[in-house]
Amino acid sequence: MSHVSITAEAATDIAAHARELIESLMLRPWGQVSTSVYETGRIVALAPWLTGHRERLDYLTGAQSLDGAWGAPDGYGLVPTLSATEAILTALAREDPDTDRERLTQAAERGLRRLAAWLGGGRIDLPDMPAIEHIVPSLVALINRHLQNLPDHAPLPLPEGMSYDSLDRVTSWIGSGGAIPEKLLHALEIAGDKAGGAPSVQPASIGTVGASPAATAAWLAGRDADGPAREHLEAVVRRHGGPVPVGLPITVFERGWVLSWLARAGVPVEVPPEMVADLRTAIGPGGTPAGPGLPADADTTSVALYALALLGAPHEPDSLWSFRSGSHFSTWLGEQGMSVSVNAHVLDAFGEYVRRRPAAAPRYEQTISEVAAWVRERQEPDGSWRDRWHASPYYATVSCALALASFGGAASAEPVRAAVEWVLDSQRPDGSWGRWEGTAEETAYALQILLLTGDRTDARLLRAAAAGEEYLTRWAGKEHPPLWHDKDLYVPLAVTRSAVIAAAHLARRAREGTRPPDGAPS
Repeated sequence: MSHVSITAEAATDIAAHARELIESLMLRPWGQVSTSVYETGRIVALAPWLTGHRERLDYLTGAQSLDGAWGAPDGYGLVPTLSATEAILTALAREDPDTDRERLTQAAERGLRRLAAWLGGGRIDLPDMPAIEHIVPSLVALINRHLQNLPDHAPLPLPEGMSYDSLDRVTSWIGSGGAIPEKLLHALEIAGDKAGGAPSVQPASIGTVGASPAATAAWLAGRDADGPAREHLEAVVRRHGGPVPVGLPITVFERGWVLSWLARAGVPVEVPPEMVADLRTAIGPGGTPAGPGLPADADTTSVALYALALLGAPHEPDSLWSFRSGSHFSTWLGEQGMSVSVNAHVLDAFGEYVRRRPAAAPRYEQTISEVAAWVRERQEPDGSWRDRWHASPYYATVSCALALASFGGAASAEPVRAAVEWVLDSQRPDGSWGRWEGTAEETAYALQILLLTGDRTDARLLRAAAAGEEYLTRWAGKEHPPLWHDKDLYVPLAVTRSAVIAAAHLARRAREGTRPPDGAPS
């Protein structure tokens, strides 16, 4: 089928893909998430008794790069490489049965050489990832214990600026039985032996600790392995064939993002009323978490509220006030650092609610103005935005540009135009966009920036959009690389798929000369 003939048939395909995606949310309510090298490594080390142990080892050795690393460039490889190397060393020391020791030994040696080059070579720039200041020291300490029996390898140093002090304080606190902040439960495995059966930890009703297989396994280490937590882990590994994702369940997060991407782009899809009701019910007085076992956060709360408003079921956004921190909103209470994408989503939630409920404007308009100004002030000189929850600037930029175009007022016109210019200038020769290489996900974000905020009569913009659409067509069926921040990079599969569907729908409408959906940035 040629590019120029994609008209009614393409529209039918897009609607069918969207419908199938919505159905998958109901069929897999815990969420659709890529497997994680970091998390799988921790399961290998902590739970060799769990179904799929050999498959996890095969997954780790198969995912290693030729240079000995695991993971993405630019410092993103340190945490997964530490976890995979330590896991393989543990399996070798334990003499796990039915394993290819030669293959494991070679993988461990390559990993150790890569780690020594990174950590012994001076400063390494590390991304802003959850709990990285605890995870790196904990894994370096574990590897150095192994190295006591490997005289050919010197102990690994910590990255410049890191120490064991914070980890020691957290570990001691967990061991004392003190109450553990909810956000720390997601990385409970950093506490080592102190995590096993930690008295102040109670799994969620579905059996997970912190929505993390590693945290759940670490807690189980000090208890009888039967019960809801064991059953939860078994269900997770069966779903993924042995390896595990970095976070599950992500029910509310997944539904909020999928529905908002599709609805904002005007993709024709029927959302089951029970899904809308579940999303509304999930939002309590303090907001909503991404899924069971996690703390409530402003990001998931905002996107869920925005999705509800777009679907014609606006919900009073009072729960967001608890995340207010001066002129901006924190992702969660006590957050260290700030996120532009979270604040862009808060702007969406307040703005769309006021659009649907104009009488509420006096209560929110001042905050809308302040948050929009805060987001504008953090734009990079090149017109993009960068953020702590995604490796790609295209995600941060689509979040900020779309929110400012819709709710940022006249003062946001120039920042939005600058974002469009940055997108046009950064397109790759094959029509794609991407930080390290062209990807469908990042191309989808770039297309949304162009087609929801740019001048749709501009010939250059339309040529760029056509090339991007062609790229998405060629990409069909390929895997999305991990770009989302957690303990290591991951892919929320349904979310990225929805972004691509939304972009393809917008590109088709632009090619046919139809207007964007009501309520979209104009």
